[in-house]
Amino acid sequence: MPRNTTRLVSLFFSISGLFLFLCSYAAAQDSRVQYPGLLRNSYFGIHAGSIRYPFSNNQLQAGLRAESVDVPHLAVRAFLFGHEFNRYFSAQLSYMRPVEWVKYRNVDGDAAEHSVWTNVASVTVKPQLPLSPKISIYGEAGLAIVTRKGFSISGSPAVADYNRAGFLAGGGIAYNWNDRWSLTSGVVSAAGNSEFQQPRTTFFSGGLNYTMRPLQREVVERNSDSDLVFPENIIQIGYSSSAAGFGANDLVSKSRVPVFWAGDVLVGRGISVNYQRNAFHTRRMFSLDWGAGVSTWKSQKIGDHFVTAALYPVFEFTALRSHAMDIYFRYSLAGPAYISRPRIDGVETGKHFTFQDFMGVGFFAGGGRKINTEVRIVHYSNGNIFPHNPGITVPLNLNLGYTF
Repeated sequence: MPRNTTRLVSLFFSISGLFLFLCSYAAAQDSRVQYPGLLRNSYFGIHAGSIRYPFSNNQLQAGLRAESVDVPHLAVRAFLFGHEFNRYFSAQLSYMRPVEWVKYRNVDGDAAEHSVWTNVASVTVKPQLPLSPKISIYGEAGLAIVTRKGFSISGSPAVADYNRAGFLAGGGIAYNWNDRWSLTSGVVSAAGNSEFQQPRTTFFSGGLNYTMRPLQREVVERNSDSDLVFPENIIQIGYSSSAAGFGANDLVSKSRVPVFWAGDVLVGRGISVNYQRNAFHTRRMFSLDWGAGVSTWKSQKIGDHFVTAALYPVFEFTALRSHAMDIYFRYSLAGPAYISRPRIDGVETGKHFTFQDFMGVGFFAGGGRKINTEVRIVHYSNGNIFPHNPGITVPLNLNLGYTF
């Protein structure tokens, strides 16, 4: 990927994460029982449909030929975050990929099957025109990062990697089921690149969007009417070690129903410092925090040292409340992060930009729930926005914290 494009991607995600964090921090000072200001009228969505990109022998290096090229069409597009500024204009961040990768079979008689991975991350604006209270049409245009992970034969690239920023545009129609849920159908197309034999990517889809409208007054009052403690601020210091193995990581990432991610690069040990601030909570069970953290790690295989810094959302579910303690489960995903070393244990992990994910269980104890203990596992990967994305697995991490 050209250096200026890499900087553009890193700058966008870093600024987006910082903006989310600061806006929610300010909103949390006003009222933690109403959605933070930035989340009001924001939306999330999942769409499915048919992806079209004419991969063929044209993508192979000169002199090579495959017996067949299989191009599956089923694909999904997730709207990770969108914000409706008014009824006529929105902006959104999305990620699109096929369910199954393109397959090249029997290249020059090697009797093997080779995968080519392609995905599209995009940042777009979305003008929309209401035709009636229920139906509206919309357009979409913006920046798309198209990533292709190719393959090699006998140590030489057969289909080259590709990672470029380009233009994406499209449009569609939406049916507003109610104030929060909408059904949409549309098409988007990301530009190709003839110099690198990257075909145009077109996606026909339909799906659901959910918009977070401000909570009604009676809901806010009900959330306020509670003497349960949701700590406003938490400082944690954590320590990780692979001495106990990676059983906890494997349990949730390699089971029949994986709920987390595995990585090829393994961390041997590390130390982390994290700060979280509560932005929103319901009456009893759910809360949303925004966090920031810095960690230093040492890889397990050859002892490479590297540093990460991340901003991240935290979804917390309090499963049990008692006189002695409150026990919770936490899940965090897609926190934009910086990693100081993009090559670890001899493995190319991508660029300096990545994402942080973690999941853990813990408890608050003591008067005012000032004491915090948590065990978590952590994962870093770039979500395939770069061709190399083996992922980094952090073993059990013990965190001791204090709330205020």
